[in-house]
Amino acid sequence: MNLIDTHCHLNFQAYKRDADEVIRRALDAQTELIIPSAEQKTSRRALEIADKYDRGVYTAVGLHPVHLQDQEFEEEGRKVKMKGERFDYNFYKKLAESEKTVAIGEVGLDYYYLPDDADKIKQNKQLQQLTLLQQLELAYELNKPAIIHCRPRSAEGSGEAREAHADLVPLLQTFYKNKKRRAAGRGVIHSFFGDCDLAWKYFSLGFLISFTGDITFPPKKNNLPAYQARDELIRKVPSDKFMIETDSPFMAPVPFRGQRNEPARVIEVAKKIAELKNISLDSVAQATTKNAQTLFNLK
Repeated sequence: MNLIDTHCHLNFQAYKRDADEVIRRALDAQTELIIPSAEQKTSRRALEIADKYDRGVYTAVGLHPVHLQDQEFEEEGRKVKMKGERFDYNFYKKLAESEKTVAIGEVGLDYYYLPDDADKIKQNKQLQQLTLLQQLELAYELNKPAIIHCRPRSAEGSGEAREAHADLVPLLQTFYKNKKRRAAGRGVIHSFFGDCDLAWKYFSLGFLISFTGDITFPPKKNNLPAYQARDELIRKVPSDKFMIETDSPFMAPVPFRGQRNEPARVIEVAKKIAELKNISLDSVAQATTKNAQTLFNLK
């Protein structure tokens, strides 16, 4: 059974000492992988890792929205410290021209760590949206898909949570309005948490969605309707519209929750989808592998 983890950050510090061992475990489990980036350092690192392998390891390069400003925060028990950058078109274009680079990403909107000041919030959102447009332009110029991150300011499913998607959907509609090339494979909304209505908006724009280990988590009591809507989406999503990922080192699926995640565990995501759709695991593997190979033009 072949699988593809379409999103794993093996270029992050969490794998500084054993990235190659983690990759070997994935390849031994017949799981190929794509390593998306967050800024210049991890974009270079992703290519350095991918260039070691003849097959099965690919990369995406790009500037993540949280890297647009200096900040420190904690993510799933890990302290994260970053220095703000601005998008350098020529830098990323050079890396993206590598045959190992199959996408531009991870790019998008992240409203979770916005500042508290109203004026700064507005400025930050504008900068995120401008930077996203610049990277969509690069993806279009190179005829490569975009891996898009869209994270709300509050819990999934609430009115405020959809604010990020409410900005992203019209931004994509405007950008692609007069662009005909690659209309059926523009990219993926990664780590998707939403309902059928939202998913079909992205499908109409030529995007796929992908699911992570969070679909194996028990629902939050204070947000049960959103989890039920997400599960209903998984039951209904067409076989050619979704992929699977780990978002390693984050989102470790049950029964590994709380541990550092890794690509070999993407099978747990596939198992949960098979359970919810009441189909075989092999069917999920075949569909998601084919979708990834098509979207990212994998050999």
